[in-house]
Amino acid sequence: MQINIEFYASLMQYLPPGKSRHRREISVQDGLRVNRLVEQFHIPEKMAHIVLVNGHFVDADKRADRELVEGDVVSIWPPVAGG
Repeated sequence: MQINIEFYASLMQYLPPGKSRHRREISVQDGLRVNRLVEQFHIPEKMAHIVLVNGHFVDADKRADRELVEGDVVSIWPPVAGG
């Protein structure tokens, strides 16, 4: 199935090659869960600080349960600092 991934800030280094700055359309297996997607791209768990699926926040303890479906957009940000 096809989904879109968006990695921001320092996580952009984990994106596969493509034309968009931080977004890629990729093929994944049916039923892939959010935590497995993070693992598939070798993003350290502590670096996947903010994860959204279709604009909705997915808590770290729910990522193993959240199954992706065709057309989903998964956005991931590292921890941020500032004030």
